[in-house]
Amino acid sequence: MLPPVFTTLKASAAVKAIVGTNPPRIFRHGSAPQDTTKPYITWFAVTDEPHNNLSDLPPGDRIPIQVDYWHPTDAGIELLAKAGRDAIEPYAHMTGMPVDGRDPETKLYRIAQTFDWFVDR
Repeated sequence: MLPPVFTTLKASAAVKAIVGTNPPRIFRHGSAPQDTTKPYITWFAVTDEPHNNLSDLPPGDRIPIQVDYWHPTDAGIELLAKAGRDAIEPYAHMTGMPVDGRDPETKLYRIAQTFDWFVDR
């Protein structure tokens, strides 16, 4: 039902080199647990759009996702976002980068990327 975002990101050596391996700091639902070691990645499904047709059940879904990268340094956030993008793009179409800034509360740098992931049923 959901795209394999976690497994795709954790399969990337470049991503794991930044967010760790046991387990990698990659969290669903758009948030990380309090006091998570930095840097980390969060992601969530924005919506689910079935491939409706008139004769059968939908054969698949287009699931837009947003992946947010969090890092304490400006240089580090660019490396993490590039690693994440490079891991996901073989499987999903990147559609935008709606956030590139610094969170005023946590002081972490943040880049968000959106992707359209097509999932067969």
